[in-house]
Amino acid sequence: MRRRRDPRSEPPGEPAAGAANGLLRGAARRVPGLRRIRRRATADHPAFDLTYVRTGELGSGAGEANAGALPPIVVIPGGPGIAATLPYLGLRGRAAAKGIELIMVEHRGVGLSRRDLRGRDLPPAAMRVEAAVDDIAAVLDAEGVTRAFVYGASYGSYLAAGLGVRRPGLVAGMVLDSPMVSATDHEVERELMRSLFWTGDDPATAALTDQVHRLAAAGVEATELLVVVRAAYELGGPHLLGRLLTARLAGRGAAAWAILRRYADREGVASHPRACLYEFDLVGTLAFRELHYAPTPDGRPFDTALTYAAPAQRYAGFVGEPFDLPRDFGAFDWPTVVLSGRRDLRTPPSQARLAASLLPSATLVDLDNGHSALESHPLAALHVMERLRAGRHRALLDDAALLSDLSRQPLSARLPDLVHLALLPW
Repeated sequence: MRRRRDPRSEPPGEPAAGAANGLLRGAARRVPGLRRIRRRATADHPAFDLTYVRTGELGSGAGEANAGALPPIVVIPGGPGIAATLPYLGLRGRAAAKGIELIMVEHRGVGLSRRDLRGRDLPPAAMRVEAAVDDIAAVLDAEGVTRAFVYGASYGSYLAAGLGVRRPGLVAGMVLDSPMVSATDHEVERELMRSLFWTGDDPATAALTDQVHRLAAAGVEATELLVVVRAAYELGGPHLLGRLLTARLAGRGAAAWAILRRYADREGVASHPRACLYEFDLVGTLAFRELHYAPTPDGRPFDTALTYAAPAQRYAGFVGEPFDLPRDFGAFDWPTVVLSGRRDLRTPPSQARLAASLLPSATLVDLDNGHSALESHPLAALHVMERLRAGRHRALLDDAALLSDLSRQPLSARLPDLVHLALLPW
């Protein structure tokens, strides 16, 4: 009889909730197309195995053995901390059914790339953006891939762009989904949130600002109010947010509020990682040190700098970012699709427009969406991949209705319905 694994005997690097995380790791190890390469020891880290997934190959061999085959697409999730193995089983299956080959690299410090060869968590010094970019390039080199399309979402867009900076010869084309432009993006994010929900500058949300003010005056904790309002708007727009605020002020809607608070909770993500799903605890080091995830609050109300303020206390502060993308974008000579969600409050549409204006061959696609199509509208993301690899990315400008009509299948896309249901007067 097989012995049940005792969570107390997990290696020191195992995240909290050992039993559940052990099951998740076991499931991740059985993901189709799983492969590994050895990353040698450096001054910053010991040797470790970097895990990745390759699916949808046209032939049985690795590399580009099939004459005339289109390059694979490298898909880079956001976070940092979102795993590449379990969360994208559906995406890879649908892509394979369409004959699209995907490569997804498990970020160092996450999931099956979390530990060194002795089972210990990788150290903070290993968590660097440039090292993560080099990991992606190393996988392509190991697979014999000389050209690839690259799709990066949110934080993943920064890695995608970084690959374009460090290894431009590998890039056949690129999708920047909800792009990060620089470590100062938080300034734009802060002003957009205040304009929409605190100062009432936008007619579409001006009627909601009074309700937000009343909840703040009633003592709703500042960070909680901020992240719940943002989540409700990104997921369901002014209608969902208005229903939520009205219910909260009337003493109702506690369940709906709790759903959104848990969905948007960054302290919980940092303190209680879920193995091979979302593990921020180790990679948070680079988020704060290189990408300025916790800027100094300015002391004014509704400050997005509060989002990561609590977990940031456990990490080193900001030192500087590795790339100057506004400068580097000018050298990107491949076709690039920039995806922007109209309700994206974390990587605002103005930053997507800025990125598109700096890229020599950009197609800016406006989606009826919130943050990251890869997470919230993967069928739209897959359609964009198809257009790009076929050289028909300009046709995306005429695909707005088609993209809106595609079904939204992931859990985050179902949350608005769940919140609306929780707001019904039972």
